[in-house]
Amino acid sequence: MAFSDRMKDILGQAGEKAQDLGTKGIQASKDLLGKAGAKAQELGERGVLTLEIKQLESQFSKQITRLGAEAYKILVERGAESIGREDVQTILGELEATRQLIENKEDELQSKKS
Repeated sequence: MAFSDRMKDILGQAGEKAQDLGTKGIQASKDLLGKAGAKAQELGERGVLTLEIKQLESQFSKQITRLGAEAYKILVERGAESIGREDVQTILGELEATRQLIENKEDELQSKKS
């Protein structure tokens, strides 16, 4: 085989190997980007859940404040001797619903972290 033919053969084989490596590199990049995208989405979902929990905790705090204001109103402004559950039943129901929402969101967040 002539020198020029051997060089063409060697360069041809090198080109094929480079093409194989390039194809494998592209596939690896696609796989990596897919994983990165999934992780970014997961982090985004966890961020949203964390924000929702903070908002619900703020709402719970405001409801506690309303409960205290209602108790003050009943005891001081109306001059009642005591407060019955029925006097604040609506606010207590709202508090319980908000507490349950917070627990559900925390459970959901925990499952996303696992």
